[in-house]
Amino acid sequence: MSKAGKIALAALVASGGLITASASPANAAENGVGFYLLGGRGPMAGYIPPPGVYIQNDVYYYSGSGGGGRNFPSGGQLIANVDATLWADFVTGSWVMPQEVLGGNLALGVIVPFGEPDVSADAVLSPARFAPIERGIADNAFIFGDPVATAALGWHSGNWHWNVTGLLNIPVGDYREGEIANLSFNRWAGDISGALTWLNPESGIELSATAGFTFNGTNDVTDYTTGTEFHVEWAATKALTKQLSVGLVGYYYDQITGDSGPGARLGDFKGQVTALGGTIAYNFQLGPTPISARVKIYREFDAVNRLEGTAGYFTVAFPLGAGK
Repeated sequence: MSKAGKIALAALVASGGLITASASPANAAENGVGFYLLGGRGPMAGYIPPPGVYIQNDVYYYSGSGGGGRNFPSGGQLIANVDATLWADFVTGSWVMPQEVLGGNLALGVIVPFGEPDVSADAVLSPARFAPIERGIADNAFIFGDPVATAALGWHSGNWHWNVTGLLNIPVGDYREGEIANLSFNRWAGDISGALTWLNPESGIELSATAGFTFNGTNDVTDYTTGTEFHVEWAATKALTKQLSVGLVGYYYDQITGDSGPGARLGDFKGQVTALGGTIAYNFQLGPTPISARVKIYREFDAVNRLEGTAGYFTVAFPLGAGK
C-alpha cells in the first residue's frame, strides 16, 4: 500500500469527517443529549480521502454522572442526580465522488446509529415545585437512533488539507415518548463545521482542528426547542512507524443560545464542558484490503448543565474492494 493510500485510510478512520451523529447521554439541551457527538472528529479532521466507497464502524462508550442535586430535562420530565452509561454503534457508508466540485472532493454519506443507553436518577421532580414525586427510577433499552445524512467538501494544498462538513439529523428513529433513555431526538437538527489539518509526511507530525455550530428544531412531543450549540475539537499526533501513531485529543462545547418552549422548564439551560484525552491508531492489511483502526479516550471536566464523565471510541475503516 502506498504512502498516499496509508494517509487516506488513516484520514478516514481518524477524522470522523463523516461520523458525527450524537448518541451521548452527556450534553446539555433536551434529554441531556446534543445532536453532535463530541470527539467524533480529531486527527486528520481536515482530510477527505480519494474517490471511492468506504465503510466505517464506530463503537462508542460513555459513562457519566450529574450529582450534587443538579436537574436535567428528560422525556418531558425533570430528573435529578443522574447516572448514565451508553454503548452505541455507528455504521457509516460514504462515497467520495470521482468528479471535482468547486476544485475539491465531495463526499456523501449516511450514518445509522443503534445502541443501549442505561439511565438512572434519584428522583423525578414536580415541574411546579422541583420537589420529588417519584424516587429511584431507571430506564434502559436497545434502540435504533435517527439516521444522519452527511456531506463534506474538501481541498488539498501541499501539507494543508481542509473541508466544510454538513450533517442532517432525520427524526425517524425509535423515539420513546416519556422515557429517560433515548437515542432518537424527535426533532430535525443540522450541523455545519469547518476542519483544518496540517500533515508533514516526512516527520509524521499532524495537527488538526475542527469548529462548528449545531442548529436544532423543536420536539413537538415535549414542546422543547434546544438552543444553538458551538463545538471545537483538536488533535496532535506523531507517527512512530509506518503503521502506528499516537497523540493527544480534546474538545470544548458551549451552548450559545438558550433552550426555549413550554417544555423548557429549567429556563435556557445552557451547557458547557471541556475534555482532554489520548489516541492511538494502527494501519494494517487484511488480504488485499487496507484497514485502519483507532482508539480515542476523553475525560471531561468543568461541566455546566451536563453530565461529566469518560468517553471512548473504537473505530475501524476500510474501502469496499481492494484499495489502490
